[in-house]
Formats: sequence, structure tokens, C-alpha cells
Amino acid sequence: MNTYIYQNKDWPNFTWNYEHIAGTLGAVRNLQGKLTGKMEALGFSLREEALLETLTLDVLKSTEIEGVILQSDQVRSSIARHLGMDAAGLVPSDRYVDGVVQMMLDATQHPEQPLISSRLFNWQAALFPTGRSGIYKITVGDWRKDESGPMQVVSGAYGKERVHYQAPAAVDLDKEMKAFLDWFNTAETLDPVIKAGIAHVWFVTVHPFDDGNGRIARAIADMQLARADSSKQRFYSMSAQIRHEQKAYYNILEKTQKGGLDVTEWLHWFLDCLNNALSATDKTLSKVLFKAKFWESNRSVIMNERQRLMINKLLEGFEGKLTSSKWAIINKCSADTALRDMTDLISKGILRKEAAGGRSTGYKLNG
Repeated sequence: MNTYIYQNKDWPNFTWNYEHIAGTLGAVRNLQGKLTGKMEALGFSLREEALLETLTLDVLKSTEIEGVILQSDQVRSSIARHLGMDAAGLVPSDRYVDGVVQMMLDATQHPEQPLISSRLFNWQAALFPTGRSGIYKITVGDWRKDESGPMQVVSGAYGKERVHYQAPAAVDLDKEMKAFLDWFNTAETLDPVIKAGIAHVWFVTVHPFDDGNGRIARAIADMQLARADSSKQRFYSMSAQIRHEQKAYYNILEKTQKGGLDVTEWLHWFLDCLNNALSATDKTLSKVLFKAKFWESNRSVIMNERQRLMINKLLEGFEGKLTSSKWAIINKCSADTALRDMTDLISKGILRKEAAGGRSTGYKLNG
């Protein structure tokens, strides 16, 4: 009896029941069309802001799935700089953030280019600029070597580990990845959304790298979805929805990787998740439209860069209470300067004080 999907004799000839997923696939295609029409009606500047918002969310959530928390303002700034956007309140970003952003943008902004091994090596190297995952040195820019044993997905405390999955041996990776890349780069009659789902589960099953496989699998799926949309404009985040359904995501992956070659159940889950991601764009658009309305109604108000930076943070969802001390820390300015900035915005009707007074007084946007 086979333990893992790749041990089936017909691997990787996946099968699925089209009738079982046709309804959900049709709903997804319908939502994709509606979203495209809705975004085209917004105009260039709002589409650009929506793109920035969506890509930022995608990068943040894809890394969060792996337990890595990035600073949203760094991610947003890195994306804006790489795309040449004139966005307010940009901040410096570290090389790790830039690496993740470069990978995602290469996948979604150049989906028409072939996916080859050197491109994947560059993506993985960008995710690990120091050649380490945490404190551990890993193979970067090449397939894993399995020098310390087979590649396993494990959970649980030391001595009580549970092996969820064991990937194909390193000696088989050249053959495995050639088969995957040949398939991915071949034009075929397969629906491109279905192909995105197959590509995701196939890549993460082969698990060709020491680390970064999940993030790269999601980038590959996004690349294929960009092909399906025939657009480089990303207005929905599959990674954000996967993060929301993370437990179910890991459960269906494990079940699929321990099953036969019929991946109907995986594709049904993938399409449901994509359907939910497309439906969730209303929240992103509401945020974008709110920001646009705010800046339009306050276009004549004179503000300095510190004030613009902090207002953008409030518009994007500032975590916790905004105080003068936080203002000073974020802007690297004195407490007196922070208080002057905030008092100026209160006088202009932009900010208001919360009821509590003293040093911990909180401030919010008016309205």
C-alpha cells in the first residue's frame, strides 16, 4: 500500500471529477469577470491603489502562514518602489522584505515568462538572503540535498513529533522538477484556474527546497491565476484567504498527499477558497475608496511628511491606540514635535482626541 501520492505508479497523472467541481469553477469565473469590470470602472489612480493594497495583503499573509510576521508599511513601501508608484508615506524596507516582494512581483507581473529552474532558484534565494532559515544554514538557490535525512513536514514537541508528510528523495528532484516545469510551461486545453490548483499541490508535494516551499507554491498559483485573468493587475488575495482557512488548508493538503491520484477534493477546496477570496475584495475596495475619498476631501490641507505617514497608517488600520509617544517613535522625532504635529491636525479638523486624557490620550481620524 502506498504511503504518499507520489508513490502511486501513475504519478503524476492526476485525475478529477469535473462534474463535481464544475459549479464552483463557473462561480469563480463569473466573479473574476465581475471584478475585472468593477475595477476598470474605478479609474487608473484607484486601480493602482487597489493593486498596492492587494499585493501588500498577499505578501503579508503568505509569509504569515509560515509564522513570519512582516511590517505592513515596509511591505507596502517596497512594492510601491518596485512598481514605480507615487505613494505617500513610504518607509525604508529591509532586504528580507524586499526579497519576498521581488519574488511575488516577478510571479504576478511577468506571468507570461516561462517558469524555469533558475527562476525558482532566484525566488528561493530572495526569501533567504543570508542563506539561513532562522539559525539554521540551508541550501539556497538549488534543490535540497537531504544531507541530514529525508525532507519531512513535522509538528509536535521534541520526542513527540508527528510526521505529516515525507517528500520525494533529493536524488529524484531533477526528474520530478523537470516533469513539473515541462507541464507548467506547456499550453494546453486545461482550464487555467484548474491548472493553478494542480500546480499548487504538485509543487508543494515535490517540496524541492530546504525551506520556502509553501510561499513559492502560492506564488506559482498566483502566477497561473494571473495567466487565467489575462492581467497583471491583482485585486484579490488567495494567500489572505488561505491564511483565514489555514487549518483546513493544511488538513486538505495532508489528506491529498496521502491519497491516490484523484485530486477532486483538493480542487473543490481550492476553488471554494478562491471563490471566497474573490468575494472578499469588496472589503479591499471599500478601504481603497475610503482612502481616496479622504485624500480628495482634504487635498487642500497642507501637511508635512510625518503627518501624511501617520494618516496613511490610520487609514490602513492602525493597531492599538495612537498616542503622541507612538507618533514620536514611528517618526523618530521629539515628543514636542509629535505633539505639534497632532495639535496642528486637530486644528485642521483631521484628528480628534479620545475622551481619556493625560499622557496616554489616544487620537483618531475625525469621522
